[in-house]
Amino acid sequence: MVEHDSFAPGTPCWVDLGTVDPAASAAFYGALFGWSCDEGPPEAGGYRMCMLRGRPVAGIGVSQNPPDWPPWWATYVAVDDADATAAAVTAAGGTVLAEPFDILDVGRMAVFADPAGHACSVWQAQAHAGAGIVNEHGTLTWNEVLTHDLDAARRFYTTVFGWKADDGFLDDYAVFFLDDRPIGGAGVAVDGVAVGWLTWFAVDDCDAAVASAVELGAKVLRPPETSKVGRTAIVADPAGATFGVLTGSEG
Repeated sequence: MVEHDSFAPGTPCWVDLGTVDPAASAAFYGALFGWSCDEGPPEAGGYRMCMLRGRPVAGIGVSQNPPDWPPWWATYVAVDDADATAAAVTAAGGTVLAEPFDILDVGRMAVFADPAGHACSVWQAQAHAGAGIVNEHGTLTWNEVLTHDLDAARRFYTTVFGWKADDGFLDDYAVFFLDDRPIGGAGVAVDGVAVGWLTWFAVDDCDAAVASAVELGAKVLRPPETSKVGRTAIVADPAGATFGVLTGSEG
């Protein structure tokens, strides 16, 4: 278990789900991961903070994406200056989709697309630092971008966030490092799984989590399998939002 009150700049720090029916999604993830996802105050526009043991672990809100976009788990990267990062995105060949803006007193954010069109967000923390718990059952454990152009993704993200990329761990995969810490990755797109940023949640038992998700109405996109990192699977929730579940290997 890792509890966080702050994140170093360049670290994926938060994920949230944009969907057409936040109440239904809250019920699904609450049953699957044990979250409580009460609707926020009116000024939050229906946004729900999903809590575990009294700490925020994810968010669920009404989708702000174009109507033809599916529900999506968005990745947020912690930054010191959202405006400066937006400028760096443009300089590196990306596109700023939502210029930096303040969200109440909780933080300042921007949304961008990398050169291949994969959307990601940046978070300049104020009252809300990000996920209060990571790397335990039902919490964020990994973020990766799946793409058809791994070299372009490697160039773009290392330029914008100052990450280093190591290609030696898995075939067709680059692990991103911040200083000496692995903090995310980029991989060649997986058959049957949408390109773009993918959120992985830690679970105690991958197979049991997938079985529970299916009982709750999810669809299996990649069934449980064992890899160097542990046992993994990718599913789509009842609304179509894709996410991964991971039971990490010991040692």
